[in-house]
Formats: sequence, structure tokens, C-alpha cells
Amino acid sequence: MRKIIHIDMDCFYAAIEVRENPALRGRPVAVGGSRRRGVLTTANYEARKFGCRSAMPVFKALELCPQLVLVPVRFDLYRAESARIRAIFGRFTDAIEPLSLDEAYLDVSHLQSGGAAIAREIRAQIREETGLTASAGIGPNKMVSKIASDWNKPDGQFEVTPEEVDAFVAALPVGRLWGVGKRGREELAVLGVETCADLRKFDRIELARRFGKWGLELWNLCRGIDDRVVQPDRTRKSLGSEETFSENVLTAQAAIPPMRALLEGLKEDLARHHSDRVVKSLVVKLKFSDFTRTTAERAHPRIDEEIFEELLAEAWKRGEGKPVRLIGVALRFEDPDATAQMEFFGDSSV
Repeated sequence: MRKIIHIDMDCFYAAIEVRENPALRGRPVAVGGSRRRGVLTTANYEARKFGCRSAMPVFKALELCPQLVLVPVRFDLYRAESARIRAIFGRFTDAIEPLSLDEAYLDVSHLQSGGAAIAREIRAQIREETGLTASAGIGPNKMVSKIASDWNKPDGQFEVTPEEVDAFVAALPVGRLWGVGKRGREELAVLGVETCADLRKFDRIELARRFGKWGLELWNLCRGIDDRVVQPDRTRKSLGSEETFSENVLTAQAAIPPMRALLEGLKEDLARHHSDRVVKSLVVKLKFSDFTRTTAERAHPRIDEEIFEELLAEAWKRGEGKPVRLIGVALRFEDPDATAQMEFFGDSSV
């Protein structure tokens, strides 16, 4: 039986800024654009009490919380802290799958100690060495551990043993499942579905008929079934970032500001960690309110905001007016092995 830990740093960017400037402690703080047209990257818990959240336009956040302290994004600092935390993970396992700068899956199945004890030690070392807090979820698979990591936030942890998975997942509101947002909850509520136990009353065929491929995923998720393995870093085929909105976005124009914020992070990541890679194409991904997905892609060797906006418009049209609940941007890389091979066979004059 696997032991999977999901570590999620608490308000990572904002927490770093408060640590760097103790005068901000106890005040509502958000990291993001200082201009009123910008969007928030994250907000601390004091700011969240007012309704401030990631991807929210700055002007809206200031309406909700006029005393909000806006701090410019400093990706170099956040990446440096993320690397320190990643080094702590490496003391316990090589099976580390980063999801972003502030969260990762760890497979600690090979260790004799219990998952909860290991998670406590990891969190203690993070606090001692960085002054930051982390929350953790422990379970027999990735889905359960990720949900559990949100159970005792901030600065807490929660374990779901294999014997507890069935009852734990059955009692969950369906909104806890990956990909089920406000619109999804509303659609399921029409069917009388509020919890995973309710969802289990529908067989695979019925869920597939109503929701397509996503219906088959729902059948597994509501039963706590997740066979995905923790995948350590490999040679990247792509680099991307995405944002799930707490409320569906109704127009392509409204999606441009959060897309630009994602692109800023993508530029930083590319420059700092993947400057040696050759970009093959640019991609925009959308997930619509009915859970259908689409991607628009164009061959281009560098990040170009104008092209990304054109791809956004192209993908949006395919939804035929449907609201969007998730947007993603990505770069596809050339295969470095294939590139080297082409160079080797392509020049016979040497």
C-alpha cells in the first residue's frame, strides 16, 4: 500500500513577503500587480477574510478591502525558497512530483515510519529552516492526500488511512472533487447529487452519457480510486501554468488579464530554469463550464502575448458561448534528443 504525502505551503508568496517585512504581520496582504488593472497572484488569510483571492482584479480586491497592502511579485525570491523546500523533501524521498512552486506530492512508501510522522517532520524542518508554514495531507493515493492537505489549513495536517478512504470520500461534498466547480455543483444538484455517496448511485454509463469522458473520471473519483503514480522530474516536453476560477468567466475579454498574469510567471520560469530549451509552439487551454476542454496551438519560437490572445479567441469560439472555468497557457519544447540527433546526421562536413 502506497504512502503519499501532499505538501501545500500556506499562502506561499504572501507568507514570504510578510517574513521579509515583519511590519506586514497581521495585515491583509496580497501579491500582484500594483496597477488597478492588474490581478492578484495570491492573498494571505487576513485578506481572504474580506473575500480577496487569486486571479481577482486589483480594483475589485481594493473595493472589498481598502486597507489591502499590495506587494509586487518577486519570482526570483519565491523560486529560491521553493528550491530550499524541495531540498528538504529530498532528505526523505527521491519520488517528488512538484505541482507548482508551493506544492508537491511525495511518495514515502519505502520508509518504515508512518506517513503522518514523516509529514510532521517535513513540516517542522520547513518551519525551522525557512520560517514558513506548510500543511500536509497523507493518504494511499494522490487524490485523497491532496484533499486531506486542505483539511487542517493553515499549518496542520490530516491523514486518511486505507481503511478510512471509502467513508472519507463518500461523505465529501462533490465540490471537493478535482474539476467540480460552481457550475458543476449546480448541474449535479439538479440530479440530487450533493455528496460523493449520492454520486455513487449513478453507474458508469449514465455518468458518461451526461458528462462524457469526465463522467468516467467522476465514477472513479467519487469512490476514492486514483492509480496515478508520483512522477519525479523528467525532461520536460512542455512548460505551463493554469488557473481555475472560483466563478466562471463569461467573456474572452475578461480572461485576458488573468492570462497575462499566467504569462508573466511563464516568462520567469522559462528564463530562470529552461533558457536552454527550444520553444516549438504556444498553447492556450480552456475548460468550459460543462467540463469539456479544448486547446489552441500555434508554432512560434518565443512567448508572444498577441499570439496568446489570438489563441484565446480561437479556443473561446469553440465553446459557442459557454462560460469558462479554467484557463491555461503553455509552451511546447523541441525534443532535445531529437534535436541533437538531427544535428548529428544533418552535417556531414565535419
